[in-house]
Amino acid sequence: MTGRARARSRGRARVQETVSPGPVKSGQQALASSEGEMVGRGRQKTRPGGLSAEALVQVSAGFQQVKIGERGGRRRDFHDAGVHTRQLMEHVKDSKTGVSGSIIELRTNFIRLLSRPQWALFQYHVEYNPPMEARRLRSALLFQHSEILGPARSFDGTILFLPQKLHNTETVLCSETRHGEKVQITVTLTNELPPSSPVCLQFYNIIFRRILRMLNMQQIGRHYYNPDDPLSIPQHRLTIWPGFVTNILQYELNIMLCLDVSHKVLRSETVLSFMASLRQQVGEQHFPEVCTKELVGLVVLTKYNNKTYRIDDIAWDHTPTNTFKRGDQDMSFKDYYKTQYSLEVTDNHQVLLISHLKRLGPSGAPPPGPAMLVPEFCYLTGLTDKIRSDVTVMKDLASHTRLSPDQREGRLNRFISNLQRNTEAQTELNTWGLSFEDKLLSLTGRVLPAERIIQGSKTYEYSPWAADWSKEMRGLPLTSSMPLDVWMMFYTRRNCDTAKSLLDTLNKVARPMGIRMQRAVMVEYEDRQDALLRALRQNVGPGTQMVVVILPSNRKDKYDCVKKYLCVDCPTPSQCVLSRTLSRPQALMTVATKIALQMNCKMGGELWSIDIPLKQLMIVGIDCYHDTAAGKRSIGALVSSLNQGMSRIGRERIMFTSVSLSAALKAWLKHNKCLPSRIIVYRDGVGDGMLQSVVNYEVPQLMQSIKSLGQDYAPKLTVVVVKKRMATRFFARIDGKLSNPPPGTIIDTEVTRPEWYDFYIISQAVRMGSVSPTHYNVVFDNSGLKPDHMQRLTYKLCHMYYNWQGIVRVPAPCQYAHKLAFLVGQSIHREPSMNLDEFLYYL
Repeated sequence: MTGRARARSRGRARVQETVSPGPVKSGQQALASSEGEMVGRGRQKTRPGGLSAEALVQVSAGFQQVKIGERGGRRRDFHDAGVHTRQLMEHVKDSKTGVSGSIIELRTNFIRLLSRPQWALFQYHVEYNPPMEARRLRSALLFQHSEILGPARSFDGTILFLPQKLHNTETVLCSETRHGEKVQITVTLTNELPPSSPVCLQFYNIIFRRILRMLNMQQIGRHYYNPDDPLSIPQHRLTIWPGFVTNILQYELNIMLCLDVSHKVLRSETVLSFMASLRQQVGEQHFPEVCTKELVGLVVLTKYNNKTYRIDDIAWDHTPTNTFKRGDQDMSFKDYYKTQYSLEVTDNHQVLLISHLKRLGPSGAPPPGPAMLVPEFCYLTGLTDKIRSDVTVMKDLASHTRLSPDQREGRLNRFISNLQRNTEAQTELNTWGLSFEDKLLSLTGRVLPAERIIQGSKTYEYSPWAADWSKEMRGLPLTSSMPLDVWMMFYTRRNCDTAKSLLDTLNKVARPMGIRMQRAVMVEYEDRQDALLRALRQNVGPGTQMVVVILPSNRKDKYDCVKKYLCVDCPTPSQCVLSRTLSRPQALMTVATKIALQMNCKMGGELWSIDIPLKQLMIVGIDCYHDTAAGKRSIGALVSSLNQGMSRIGRERIMFTSVSLSAALKAWLKHNKCLPSRIIVYRDGVGDGMLQSVVNYEVPQLMQSIKSLGQDYAPKLTVVVVKKRMATRFFARIDGKLSNPPPGTIIDTEVTRPEWYDFYIISQAVRMGSVSPTHYNVVFDNSGLKPDHMQRLTYKLCHMYYNWQGIVRVPAPCQYAHKLAFLVGQSIHREPSMNLDEFLYYL
């Protein structure tokens, strides 16, 4: 046997020296050709140098089987499995359920996973002699012994999983390659895994992905979609693929599948047509720079293999006529697509797209090099800012994607029915000794009573279904109103009449609220960014209380210019409003009322409050935002309450949690002449897999901040992780119809996690679609506060967001922290002035 043949029989890849397209099948990996390295990864300012002929960059293999340890299976921390926090809190070890409120019957999008009695998963390590490197070859050699291993097995090249135990702890098998080489395989039992173990849960999810493929669904990103049942919106050149988000986890009493409807929005526009349109708009000279800026970072779909790729670069010197090594032959990209997928390249001059794949190669090898993609075969996904700002498009999209509770349940029940009827899927499950219940889970929740709103000397109730008290608060003085003596309004010449109308209306609505408002200094500016900035510099001074700017358009650079100057260089609360928002006279009174409320808040006023029985309690909200303009750095914002009624909020330092909390405590001390005896921190912005980091690093940082104020100071501390993005949904049958549960619905049984002190709250009322609950996970608590009190306090805080006269989805400090982090990450990109710390200037 020659050296080359021996290498192939053992699956050893040979180094090949040209660039290969993205969809090369597994085992046909290639290396890019030789003359220097590929340049320009990420966004570029100028035309990239392209791929030189000697770049030794390995190119991606397109198809990979999903096994344990790969793709979906590799993310073992995806749902934070293994983070146990409840066992450290004595007061919730026995029970974490509340008692307040009235009982409500609910259904949820969970399905129980059933298994045969005494079910277990057996893990084996597989070793080859001589060593085999190609996973496909390793699998083929092992599966020659199906009579010993049985029909149900999962193998990732090293680890074998079986639903039954082999006779011996170590089993030696003999196989033979097709070239006649003898191979000895040793299969050794390493673990017997109970159904609720993290590895088993990971395994269930991988098995279910196989089931989804058997139901003719295609994986795009993390989720599965049905390309055979598309929803078309031809007037907007959009297509929607319906699909499902799935995950299987251990919940309180059962292992269950959480199944929710998902949609993938595809644009009927290829990257090639997008590039052609862009070239016409900007001209040939600026096209490379603008095209790179527009395309790099976008996700595209290649329909020939239903895979998504992120565009990382553009190979300006590569076209479909370039060749790469496939086996021992040179093949052009054009010929490859024709032979592999029967696709004809119509434009031989189009440049190729580069996508750096992050998946590991076979047998845990480093990630293969870039995938080379032909723009003609790549379809744009997602929605641009221009599309999102089009009300008509979003309304038409919502009619297909925003499902009501009965529509959502109907879609889920159809899926369950298809799963039960599919013979291949049921055979796969039966082989492993598994099955799913044929109905959605029913459970009970509790509905908390509606809160009373305190506004000045008055109190009132609101309709819980509306979750909005704008009508009730009309005409009543605010809890605390700030006099507006020195303030300015900036406007363009064409918006002169609009500015005068707004000023008159603000004076009308301010009196009933108790806001004493002097006439504004009116400043006209030209419709240019430099003119607006110059006008601000010339007119705004240290004594200015408020600046109102009427913007003629929603250009982001003008808004950013105002906020950057008035938050950093000349710290002054400001309010920006679009001229078109003020263009409808019949809505001007409503708009002016909201503007007056925001202006009052931004100057330190208080609108309303809620009765909170706990004394000397400080609430802290933390959230993060990823600043794309500053190299994707994370912006962390911390805000805290300054008074008993939670109606005064202060902003503390950005980025450093420990320093921020110390500053927040000092601000509390300044306003209350004492330190708080109880601190509750709501931590938003924690992604999947980050929970362990919060427990191990952030909680000790917070405790260290408290200690920095003195060894004798030991307040009770509670840290709650807030999560909004999840697939969980709840439905209630009200008046014989499936509806959204009412605001104030608490769920703390069955679908919560046994290792966590967690609960769900539905705090909003939505007019369209299905309401999304918010998940709260108490990761640290030495306060001994009862679960019922923790739940009620959390719901109360959802009433305290001053930018909306109603209940919001998260506690107000979380929402304030989000707004602050968003403002810094989107517009300012710098630390705001400390002079604004005690104002809600970021609303």
